[in-house]
Amino acid sequence: MNERIKNLDTPKKCEIFAKNALNAGREDLVKQAKERAIHLKAENYGAETSAEKEAIKAVYAYEEVLSAKNGKKTRASRTWPMIQKYGIINAVERAVDRKSETKGYTALLEMGLEAYAFEAVILRYPELFSDSAVEISQRRMSEWKENV
Repeated sequence: MNERIKNLDTPKKCEIFAKNALNAGREDLVKQAKERAIHLKAENYGAETSAEKEAIKAVYAYEEVLSAKNGKKTRASRTWPMIQKYGIINAVERAVDRKSETKGYTALLEMGLEAYAFEAVILRYPELFSDSAVEISQRRMSEWKENV
């Protein structure tokens, strides 16, 4: 990661840096600044375990995608209430363990943030999730890789 980006200490500073990098045609720095903002937001959330932190990063990455798509700051309005009601890990499980795939993977991929998909988080911590959620995640990730 670029040293200037490592030293950014707020999500707002990261957003400003990303906007300036975009204007300068530096897509590489845009991605790094967005990832730094996601990291800082997740740190501030207060998740306890590595898996919870990665899941929260996934939510913030999804919000980046929504915001880019909508042209304005957009929250993951269905995901946050699920996290409040069921907890971080159970909310991820519930989001993935459905017949329809989670929204946003293609958009995450286009922004270079595919590692933040809930399915990717589940595959990094399979011991915390049901066999069903792990199987669904494996299948979806394989399908997505085939379609790229």
